[in-house]
Amino acid sequence: MTNIHDIAKMTGYSVSTVSRVLNHKNYVSDEVRAKVQAVIDEMDYVPNDVARDLSRGKTYSIGVVLPYTKHPYFTQILNGIMSEAFERDYRLVVLPSAYDKDKEAEFLEQLRRKAFDALIFTSHGLPLKEIAKYQKYGPIVCCQYPGDVDISAAYSERIDTYVKAFEWVRDHNFERIGILQNRDYHVSATSEMTIKAYQQVFNKMPESDLIVTDVTTYGDGHNAAKYYVKNELDPDYVFCNSDDIAVGFKDYYLENNLQVPEFMGQENQLSSKILNFSTIDHQFEKVGASSFDLAISGDRKQIPIESMLINRSGLV
Repeated sequence: MTNIHDIAKMTGYSVSTVSRVLNHKNYVSDEVRAKVQAVIDEMDYVPNDVARDLSRGKTYSIGVVLPYTKHPYFTQILNGIMSEAFERDYRLVVLPSAYDKDKEAEFLEQLRRKAFDALIFTSHGLPLKEIAKYQKYGPIVCCQYPGDVDISAAYSERIDTYVKAFEWVRDHNFERIGILQNRDYHVSATSEMTIKAYQQVFNKMPESDLIVTDVTTYGDGHNAAKYYVKNELDPDYVFCNSDDIAVGFKDYYLENNLQVPEFMGQENQLSSKILNFSTIDHQFEKVGASSFDLAISGDRKQIPIESMLINRSGLV
């Protein structure tokens, strides 16, 4: 396989001169450039990107660990990351994980082997302390509150907004509160924050029968409503984990000519704007943009981004 040294020998010019021609740099006369380019074309030579990255010490690639894209949390964060990457001329490598710890460990090993300049974990299955150990090989950013772990993070400051939401629910005399979640609160920091906010406001745990997990899509919201109805659980207010999920929840009741419980969504998606129901905007695109900034800067710091309660209920 032809390499840059072969081109240099064939043209009689130095490797640095050939490199300047390949990279369209100045300081090469038109005559020399034409001679070198003719040999490059004749040999159909293409520079090896891996070798070039090694020589530069950078790949201009950022790995983004993504469990899946079914939930708007992930798509909105990814949109924010992509916007910044486009502006800065970086490549993104999407790394699907499905919360598989072995896959996440392999992505960390790829960072150690310099396959990426940095890693962004939109969520994770591995303990954050294990992930943080790999920061010596390159910047790692997580998109959730890291607690006492010393790791870069950009995240939505949710807890205060969750408390405000549950205070509103309590102050309007709702008592049987259903909660829809992506993952169980024992393994998900986001789900845990929801439960803690509920406890702070109501001074007790939510009823376990009213907590439904593995809810990530419109269809899952529809099934959650079916679960409540079939088991005669009768929640009077339901805290949904996205607006599209809330629509699925609502539609089940409407399709079966049942009274729809009051509910709130999250993520301020188009569906809540069109159907005019309350939601929480966690500003995940800003989270994604900030996580990218941290990844390329290498700064070890944490950036909280305030979420907002949007009350469209018509009740004060």
